[in-house]
Amino acid sequence: MGFDQYHEPPGELSKDTRTFARMCASLTEEAEAIGWYEQRIAVETDKDARAIMQNAQKEEMKHFGMDLEFLLRKKPLWRATLQAILFTKGDIVEMGEKGEKAAGD
Repeated sequence: MGFDQYHEPPGELSKDTRTFARMCASLTEEAEAIGWYEQRIAVETDKDARAIMQNAQKEEMKHFGMDLEFLLRKKPLWRATLQAILFTKGDIVEMGEKGEKAAGD
């Protein structure tokens, strides 16, 4: 059950670019799984089943965080932008604008 994760011919992409693309795909898949678990948890009435789903969702969040950190280590400008947004207080859009400026965008 493969899918085409590349928009350019894979043979023309460097090994690092292909790894980066795989990690972006993994980040997307983890985000989707987190959302699916959120929906399942919202409607599940069996407390044991719900607890298992909540545990699984936490694992997906951990994987999401690890994927994101990998990508941020490869893209310092992304890190500079996100540092102004993540784990801060205030208007998210304003913080995003601040992050773009901090990254030199």
